[in-house]
Amino acid sequence: MPETNDSAQEKLHFTTRVLTEGFDPRLSVGSARPAVFRSSTYVFSTPEAAERAFDLMAGRAQRAENEQVDLVYSRFNHPNAEILEEQLVPLERGAQAALVFNTGMAAIVTTLFCLLKPGQTVVYTTPIYGGTLQLLRDFLPRWGVRGIAAPAGKGDLLDEVIRSAENLGIVLIETPVNPTLVMSDIRRACATVQDLKPSEDGSRPLVVIDNTMLGPAFQHPLPLGADLVVYSGTKYLAGHSDLLAGVILGKDPAVVGKIRRSRSLFGNILQPDECWMLNGRLPTVGLRMNRQSKNAQRIAEALHGHAKIDRVIYPTLFDDPEQVAIYKAECDFPGGMFSIVLKGGKPAAFNFLRHITIGRNAVSLGGVETLACHPNSTTHSGFTQEEFAATGMSDGLVRISVGIEDWRDLLADFEQALERC
Repeated sequence: MPETNDSAQEKLHFTTRVLTEGFDPRLSVGSARPAVFRSSTYVFSTPEAAERAFDLMAGRAQRAENEQVDLVYSRFNHPNAEILEEQLVPLERGAQAALVFNTGMAAIVTTLFCLLKPGQTVVYTTPIYGGTLQLLRDFLPRWGVRGIAAPAGKGDLLDEVIRSAENLGIVLIETPVNPTLVMSDIRRACATVQDLKPSEDGSRPLVVIDNTMLGPAFQHPLPLGADLVVYSGTKYLAGHSDLLAGVILGKDPAVVGKIRRSRSLFGNILQPDECWMLNGRLPTVGLRMNRQSKNAQRIAEALHGHAKIDRVIYPTLFDDPEQVAIYKAECDFPGGMFSIVLKGGKPAAFNFLRHITIGRNAVSLGGVETLACHPNSTTHSGFTQEEFAATGMSDGLVRISVGIEDWRDLLADFEQALERC
């Protein structure tokens, strides 16, 4: 039996598939790369096609294999989003469907609002991104959803919290965590969830992984048992600090389809221009992340033991046996992020940021330029003193997102700034 085009395509590596899937030049006047479609509404081919499109969009019908469905309205779908979503799927091993949003927080908020019900709980690892923490701690309880924190990297404690949580709906794990890079064992957490007694309808809680820090190049949560992967596409996927985006990928198209319907309701789909820009960045994400990881490893290991630094936090420098084991089992490379803890505390951290000349004092991460910030006074400033202490985030911690500059120039820049701390 001859091999079908679909099966042959699936055998290709993701770096090839991302350039060959999801886009038919014949539909764009033969253009080699996708055009930008800025229309707000789309003309139906027939009244029956319009009816079918609305039935599918509302979840009243299921899409047939290889069925071509008319577009409706850009709040629901548009050509650039559909092209981008199809080209995102090969990036994450095990993914069957993808969705794009106008920010990473929009992706997280839509997922939680869609999949949780009043009375359910969310188990989440800490530390966690400040916006996500605010959502879990301050906003969702108003809607009857309770968040239960568990320390990242402590497998026994996370297992215990998952097993004891009442009416558990979602386990949300950010790994590695921002900015301490502590890793949680994805495979172990997923196995613990699978061992839970199913609910009356036979379902189990979903495991959602924030894969922004190492994905999609260096960590692949879906084959480890996770149900959904969420990204701030603003970071490594876009990689140039010039657009905002959020991404969800999942292995069950039905779950992703449910979130898609909520996205249509909330109106937070990624707009055509940003989809077009992000689409052009996907083919280079592996190249950029590999360069950033090599740079970060060289610099972090060179700064290890510096007289002004109490500790350099980076996966190749882990000394905790559990962290070493997780890194070796679940990660391909250490990534482009590291943190330093300065002996002089907050004044030394501020002086370091004041005197760097190549790296830039700014929040965000994953861009081709090197960025550095003081999380305790910026991205994580909403934490309480107890939360800072519990997560090991001291006032001397500086987070560094390494870009693609020459690593030797960056190292020299950091060393001259350290001398002035």
